[in-house]
Amino acid sequence: MSRVQLDHIAKAYGNGPRVIRDVNLDIQDKEFVVLVGPSGCGKSTLLRMIAGLEAITDGTLLIGDRRVNDVPPNERDIAMVFQNYALYPHMTVYENMAFGLKLRNMPKTEIKDRVTAAARLLEIENLLDRKPKDMSGGQRQRVAIGRAIVRNPQVFLFDEPLSNLDAKLRGQMRIELQKLHRDLQATMIYVTHDQIEAMTLGNRIVVLRNGDVQQFDTPITLYNQPVNRFVAGFIGTPPMNFLPGRLSGTGPLQFQSDQGAVTLDLSQSVHAPALASFRGHAVTLGIRAEHMSPVPVPGRSMPELTVQADAVEHTGNEALTYFHLDDQRFVARLPADLPLTFGQSFRLFWELDKCHFFDAETELAIR
Repeated sequence: MSRVQLDHIAKAYGNGPRVIRDVNLDIQDKEFVVLVGPSGCGKSTLLRMIAGLEAITDGTLLIGDRRVNDVPPNERDIAMVFQNYALYPHMTVYENMAFGLKLRNMPKTEIKDRVTAAARLLEIENLLDRKPKDMSGGQRQRVAIGRAIVRNPQVFLFDEPLSNLDAKLRGQMRIELQKLHRDLQATMIYVTHDQIEAMTLGNRIVVLRNGDVQQFDTPITLYNQPVNRFVAGFIGTPPMNFLPGRLSGTGPLQFQSDQGAVTLDLSQSVHAPALASFRGHAVTLGIRAEHMSPVPVPGRSMPELTVQADAVEHTGNEALTYFHLDDQRFVARLPADLPLTFGQSFRLFWELDKCHFFDAETELAIR
């Protein structure tokens, strides 16, 4: 069983503040979990503690049913794939993949069988006699992954393994990693700052901020039901739009933006029951770019606004159109054939029931 449990895990360097604070995670056997967050949030530090490369200040780490806080890295039955590949330049692909097994004094026939099987799985059988300098970045990354596979560990750890690859190759390698997870049926923990990687790879995603877990859930739940403003703004491309405002204290339930550009009647929306207890309070409205449209959708509550285009980015099948409400920059994902130019006014309809509302003080989602 390859379950990984983090129970009140914390990390501090010397007498300084804790960079990881009270993290609790239960990663199930055969699960693919992604740690994601901005630079400096603690995701790589957390991964290195699981690997045994960083000491744990407080808490308990279990791999399987074994407490491994003080177990050295080579005895934890894990394999780690690094961002910089960490291949030996003077060794061939075969020698790089076999090196760890030779250190364990494994029989040569078994080493050959394991390396051959891993090379076949990763489609690098024709590269076994090459050295790293004679391969592309994508090929070297496959070798680094193969070196981890041959060890047949309980848990695979990936520390931003695709960040050195170009955009096209990253897309291809994401598909390969999904296939690899299905084939190996192994527990995998993956660190990235790229939320697209996180959304496409993870069975569940851990969103980190300043050493704290903000939310640990499935990609679709993070997208549709973020627990706070940070998660809402971090997950999704482009990021969610936000507009500060206040709910009416009396009369029909309304949202009015701080500078008065937007007034929304919420009395018949799905949000009304949750928002009722926040009457008179400052709140932040959030709406995603894809939940705005130049035409109303039949059967949906869609208030209309007239806005002015600041910029239009054509991406082929769509146009990301930027505009301002109050002093906040917004972006809408609109059809590519909509003929908009800089400074042009246009109508925009919002899917009211797709909006999100956050307490302005705590930044927690109001549900």
